[in-house]
Amino acid sequence: MSHHVAILGAGKIGRMTAHFLASCGDYTVRIGDAHEPSALAVARDERIDGRRVDFSSPSELAAFLKGAWAVVSCAPFSCNVGIAQAAKDAGCHYLDLTEDVAVTKKVMQLSHGASSAFIPQCGLAPGFITIVAHSLLRELDSVDTVRMRVGALPRTPSNVLQYNLTWSTDGLVNEYCNPCEALVDGQMCLVPPLEQVERLHIDGCEYEAFNTSGGLGTLADSLRGTVRNLNYKTIRFTGHAEQMRFLLNDLRFIEHRDELKAILERAVPGTDDDQVVIFVSATGQRGGRFMDRTWARTVLSREIGGRHWTAIQVTTAAGICAVVDMLKEGTVPTKGFVRQEQIGLDAFLANRFGRHYA
Repeated sequence: MSHHVAILGAGKIGRMTAHFLASCGDYTVRIGDAHEPSALAVARDERIDGRRVDFSSPSELAAFLKGAWAVVSCAPFSCNVGIAQAAKDAGCHYLDLTEDVAVTKKVMQLSHGASSAFIPQCGLAPGFITIVAHSLLRELDSVDTVRMRVGALPRTPSNVLQYNLTWSTDGLVNEYCNPCEALVDGQMCLVPPLEQVERLHIDGCEYEAFNTSGGLGTLADSLRGTVRNLNYKTIRFTGHAEQMRFLLNDLRFIEHRDELKAILERAVPGTDDDQVVIFVSATGQRGGRFMDRTWARTVLSREIGGRHWTAIQVTTAAGICAVVDMLKEGTVPTKGFVRQEQIGLDAFLANRFGRHYA
């Protein structure tokens, strides 16, 4: 039986998600976007139906979700509460990619009493990185510290920021400006973004990593009382954090986020030649010894189905499409609020979409 999936948002990730689901043969797909030409461009693939949808209109959302088995939100995070409410009203499953903490808490509240599953944070970070971290800590008898690090980077940076725009600028500004959750000595706390810079060496390359908001997802709440230290940081090329602190703090763009977004989109180019760098480690006791368990990968852009896709498109869409598959198969809960840490790493990597990480 074909399952009907409604995708909201026809940007970079929405396009890749639609391609994955439509090409596998198990789903019928329709995609909606507030910018009608974007939706219709995706619908050039005859397997996909595209149309305009106003994300802020409950009536338009209800019409778009009619008959859907699941809705996948690739829309801006600020739209997700309304989309989640529409999913609850329609009785369909809800999945999103948000890293925004406040939005996720509201989605959790909406999941109470729902007849379907509500699975936010299904992308890369939070999302896949949460699944990896939870898998590593289960290999230890007791856990001291979990470090989660992810970066979407150009392969050949060519500007002073050593960065290209590879995903949502709204999401980028959000994670650079908002306080960051962490467990420190067993206590939940907030740490400032762009601080606590550290050096990393992965696959022979040197990077820096610093605090950003949202990457922990629900893991901090799940692990409180069992892990002493837990933190998430974004990976960039060395020197990026200093430049961003100048923009945000010295020039005070942290108080003018719309202006910062406009400047970044005007001055920082995108790239199709990107990479996603992933590093997760868990340290603790195992068999009476203090041990370190580590998982690291670098995922590159690639050709799939005769088209070139960026690494951030592949990893983010693979994350949410794998969860859609697992939801269809019943290997994740099919009712109520579902956390990423409830998803098994081995099952995820064995999935046809999850294999893109393997």
